[in-house]
Amino acid sequence: METSICIMVAIAAAIVAFIAGWFISKMISQGRVAGAERSAEKIITDANKEAENIKKEKLLEAKDEALRLKQNLENETKTRRGELQKLENKLTSRELNLDRRHDLLTKKEKEIDDLDKKLKGLQEKIDKREAELDHLIEEQNSRLEKISGITNEEAKKILMQNLMEKAKQEAAQLTKEIKDRARLQANREAKEIIIQAIQRTAADHSTETTVSVVNLPNDEMKGRIIGREGRNIRSFETVTGVEVIVDDTPEAVVLSGFDPFRREIARISLERLVADGRIHPTRIEEVVEKTKQEMEENLVEEGEKTLMEAGISSMHPELVKLLGKLKYRTSYGQNVLQHAIEVSYISGLLASSLGLDGNLAKRAGLLHDIGKAIDRYTDGTHTQIGMEIAKKYGEGPIVQNAIASHHEDVEVISPISILVQAADAISGSRPGARRETLETYVKRLESLETVAKSFAGVGKAYAIQAGREVRVIVEHEKIDDAMAEQLATDLAEKIQSEMEYPGQIKVTVIREVRVIDYAK
Repeated sequence: METSICIMVAIAAAIVAFIAGWFISKMISQGRVAGAERSAEKIITDANKEAENIKKEKLLEAKDEALRLKQNLENETKTRRGELQKLENKLTSRELNLDRRHDLLTKKEKEIDDLDKKLKGLQEKIDKREAELDHLIEEQNSRLEKISGITNEEAKKILMQNLMEKAKQEAAQLTKEIKDRARLQANREAKEIIIQAIQRTAADHSTETTVSVVNLPNDEMKGRIIGREGRNIRSFETVTGVEVIVDDTPEAVVLSGFDPFRREIARISLERLVADGRIHPTRIEEVVEKTKQEMEENLVEEGEKTLMEAGISSMHPELVKLLGKLKYRTSYGQNVLQHAIEVSYISGLLASSLGLDGNLAKRAGLLHDIGKAIDRYTDGTHTQIGMEIAKKYGEGPIVQNAIASHHEDVEVISPISILVQAADAISGSRPGARRETLETYVKRLESLETVAKSFAGVGKAYAIQAGREVRVIVEHEKIDDAMAEQLATDLAEKIQSEMEYPGQIKVTVIREVRVIDYAK
């Protein structure tokens, strides 16, 4: 019972507590709501005030923007009006110019019309005058026909014939002048080309010898070279074909022979025998034979070296060997191989200057004297032999013709053959190339200067340009300008009558006056 009462009391207390809590909670909630409502009203009031302020600011900004846009529009409108005014002024000015031009054109048209009328009047007068002249000419022609007894057509023929004869004479004179100028120009260019070709090639002076000297370690070696009863020297001369001269020259013997190739074999063989010390017929034959084989190989090396020096790519081996053999040939003291190389250079330079095949010209120039390598052992001239050799070893017809025609034995078929002729003459006739030519050259220069100095009033005379020109300086007190011209003519006639020379010699007479004073 007590337990039930306690439970009920507890329940009642709980209910009372719940109701009291709910009531308190409600009172708190109502207070919060009232506060929130007051806050909301304040926020709304503040927001309305702020919105009103913003509205006023925006209205002011809008008014300012409207004023600015209005001002810009007014400025732009004013600018456009100014531009339009300028354009209107330009158009007005152009209209005025067009009006003036129109007036000028109208005036010009009127002037042209007036001129046209005047020209028509003049043309009528001219036509009338021409008709009168034609009538007068017909009357004069009729009178001339009656007086001369020939018709108009006959007179025309005579006049035409006279004019044709005169035209032919003038044409012939003009042709002669053109030919003379062309010949003079051609000579100048040819001389220039030849001079350049000579200057660009090396020129060795002549050296001719028919003996070789072999130095010995002592004079006792001479007895060993001679051998018992002369058997060694006889064997050596028989095998080599060279004469051995043993004289009183100390520690030396002389080898004499016209063939440089055999003489060179003999010289090398004898030097080897002297160095070896064993000198007897069998040993001599062995050494000479071995030297011959080495010399044959040396010929090939010399030929290949020559091809490389001349800039020629390939050639038949036998021709290469024959080229090497030319090293041991001389002509009037001039080495034939060096002469062939020089002719090759000059031919190539001349051909290049004239627009021809320079390589073919060099090849023909190098081989032009190839026949001299074997002409001593074969019948025929070296040109014939050389042409046959070139044909045999596959050289072309132009090279063959250049070889055969460089001494004008046969007719040339190509300009290259003529160039080889010229290069051969240049290489052989230049000063110092050959012994006889050098002496003749010096004598001719001396004679030329002597002839020039034989005239009265000549102070100095110089032969220049290899004797192609003589330059004379006269004394101005004794010879005036007119006499100087006459002196040049007289000197040229005397040279022509008293001297022999190839080509022509230019005579230049110089007369000058020099006045010298000193400022002190």
